[in-house]
Amino acid sequence: MHGEEIGTLLKLERGQFLEFLSAFEHRRGTSQKKPEPDLAKEIARIVSAMANADGGTLLVGVEPDKSVTGIAHGDEEIQSLIHAPLALLAPPVTAMSEKLRLGNLLLLKFEVAPSLEVNRVAGGRSFYRIATECPALPAEQIQSLKEAKKNVLYERQQPLNAAWEDLDDHIVATFAARLRDPRPTEQLLSQCYHLCDASRGRPKPNLAGLLLFGKDPTAWHPRCGVDFVKYDGPERRHGAALNVVKRIRFEAPLARLVDEAVGRIKEHVRERTRLHDLFFRERLDYPASAWQEALVNAVAHRDYAITGASIEVWMFDDRLEIRSPGLLPPPLTLEQLRQHKSIHISRNPLIVRVLADMGYLREMGEGIPRMFEEMEHHGLKPPEFSAEGFFLVVTLRNTPVYDDETLRWLNQFATSQINCASAGSWPTPTATARRFPPRNTSGLPKWTVIWPIGTSAPW
Repeated sequence: MHGEEIGTLLKLERGQFLEFLSAFEHRRGTSQKKPEPDLAKEIARIVSAMANADGGTLLVGVEPDKSVTGIAHGDEEIQSLIHAPLALLAPPVTAMSEKLRLGNLLLLKFEVAPSLEVNRVAGGRSFYRIATECPALPAEQIQSLKEAKKNVLYERQQPLNAAWEDLDDHIVATFAARLRDPRPTEQLLSQCYHLCDASRGRPKPNLAGLLLFGKDPTAWHPRCGVDFVKYDGPERRHGAALNVVKRIRFEAPLARLVDEAVGRIKEHVRERTRLHDLFFRERLDYPASAWQEALVNAVAHRDYAITGASIEVWMFDDRLEIRSPGLLPPPLTLEQLRQHKSIHISRNPLIVRVLADMGYLREMGEGIPRMFEEMEHHGLKPPEFSAEGFFLVVTLRNTPVYDDETLRWLNQFATSQINCASAGSWPTPTATARRFPPRNTSGLPKWTVIWPIGTSAPW
């Protein structure tokens, strides 16, 4: 049984929710076991980083290349390693630990739940898990994270009348089959994903479990779905001028909600004829990966404590707005999103982990930069981020950066004759080329364009 469980973990890659840690030091071609205090500190650092973020699994006794070398320490040292999260962290982290055996090799597995407090190691430093790294947090971010931790209780609430039977067996079984985890589903959801309380008999799901896998999630949250509204024109009108042409409400367990919403919304994303590489081609109004990334982020990170509002997707002639209940959790800011920095923090870590393992969320902290890249790749204006009341709004515009006339002019030259680079890295002018300064258009990328002498720019 242990071999199958270890094999399942080794098929996965290190990331937000999984880390491998060697119990050996490798120097100058020789290997020796790490001193127990050093290994205990490493365990405590990784466990605390995962607890401060979204939780996860740490497997000790595995090399970076996934070769299994085990733990060669004595029994007393092993016990010290097991108790490291309790002994070396403040406040202590109660990580579920388990000894696993693969042949004659011993490994340690730690299952870490997201903590409700910010944990620190000896010396006072706090760490945070971001993708495969565990960086130390600066003091101002620690304080912001403490404030954010106060708002993560909602998904952990345990409704008194909730029972395992309120979960959809088929959706749970599909999720477990996707993971290829040999453990029983009740154990998997309780111990690994912390979606159930199994301390008193049959596991009872918490709100995160009910929203993800519930037979009727609206029984636990009246507005946990997505409302799609399509308008005729560039703005909303009311009364006699009401311009709603389509309205769809999607209500489903979160494990299915994204697929159902994407499947229907994409039917309304228009194709338009645009000039590309000297040819007119059919292109979608919005890159699929950009608007779907925004929708997935809304489902994963909205504030579910706001029970009176759904995620809203508004489609106008010139733009798509994805509106998510709840403003950004600290320490995230709108300015950081606008600068498309790689940042990750979860308001709903239990929900986030399930959606990530289902493949909806990929590299943590990379979703926003990827949206910018996709919009730029398709020649469209960059995403816009704003706060309207208690909604975080992501706006994607279908307006190209350059008009058709400009694109025709640019495409008359071979690639070797046109060089685009970011402003500030000007190329050296040549005898056959002259330089045109970047346009100072707010919100647009600035380009350096080289074109042959003897031709004129269209601007």
